[in-house]
Amino acid sequence: MKFNIIPINDKSGVKRFIKSQWNFYRGDKNFAPPLVYDRMKLLDINKNPFFKHSEIQMWIAESNGEVVGRIAAITNENHNITHNDKVGFFGFFECINNEELACELLNTASNWLKSKGKNVMRGPVNPSLNDECAMLIDGFDEPARILMPYNPKYYPLLMNKCGMEKAKDLYAYKLENKNYISEKMNRLQNIIRTRYKVTIREIDFKNKIQFKKDVQTLKDIYNEAWELNWGFVKMTDEEFDFLAADLKPIANPKVAFIVEVDGKPAGFHLGLPDFNQVLIHNKNGGMIGALWNMMTKKKEISIMRIIVLGMLPQYRGTGIDAVVYYESGKRAHELGMDIGEASWILEDNEMMNRGLTTTMLGKIYKKYRIYDRDIV
Repeated sequence: MKFNIIPINDKSGVKRFIKSQWNFYRGDKNFAPPLVYDRMKLLDINKNPFFKHSEIQMWIAESNGEVVGRIAAITNENHNITHNDKVGFFGFFECINNEELACELLNTASNWLKSKGKNVMRGPVNPSLNDECAMLIDGFDEPARILMPYNPKYYPLLMNKCGMEKAKDLYAYKLENKNYISEKMNRLQNIIRTRYKVTIREIDFKNKIQFKKDVQTLKDIYNEAWELNWGFVKMTDEEFDFLAADLKPIANPKVAFIVEVDGKPAGFHLGLPDFNQVLIHNKNGGMIGALWNMMTKKKEISIMRIIVLGMLPQYRGTGIDAVVYYESGKRAHELGMDIGEASWILEDNEMMNRGLTTTMLGKIYKKYRIYDRDIV
């Protein structure tokens, strides 16, 4: 097979890079197309504050005028400072089922990262662990939930053939409200509420001043509660605000709430209706089609994705998480979402994995992988 790998250096190239994704999912009923507008904003080095401390270089692979592969190489200097390493990243990987092409794409990204002084290539991240990341390796029978990745079954095989090795696996749990929202659970969480003076406060999306304060609270909790997690890098204020602005239009305050203990923030829960159940019908990724499907099919959303659920370190082991689990399921049920996905969870996050299996009676139904490869 003859192909050319072409660097992307202008806005029209970025748009072609984005829209080429459709080439790899023709006839795949589980592919929920992204919004082209959102991807353009994500990859805009002038609009996305991530690129104030990071760099990206994109390439497409072309054969007979058709895009048959793509990849991006990313540096993240805040990651290197945090972890005192020289890791570079790859992301936005797509490829036909061709080992030679896949390896050449990965080598192209690796060589660019080497020129930037990196000695390990890690990914996929799109473009960081705070965005969509990892590769689906198990659980291909259902579409990905909102802001989670999806890929063909042969991608992990290409990674293995091209010398990529497992760095870490991530889990997605399937939750059913009927399994854990019980009278016994209600009694337990009421005892804990009383003992610790626990209250739940919904994030205020309507009052601009209060919303700004709430976002700051979430930021403070997030940066402290996740600090010791593998690969974690604190988001800058601008990055967090950028993310909050993106999520605000699709969030629902009933499942986006702050947990307070004696009036002080202790943790937060962020669930999102799975708009992928709607966007899967928006075949071309256009904004008008997305809005139309959101208006006409919103009642079809029956799944909530729990994106973030965390407590400050001093409140772990107190049982307050049981209050959050109960509230999460009860509120989702009131919104017509009796199925949930908790994702992603690190394979070695024992506390979260134990809570999701023993308290919420969840089952791992999808697995994702982050790969590493030494840059020689």
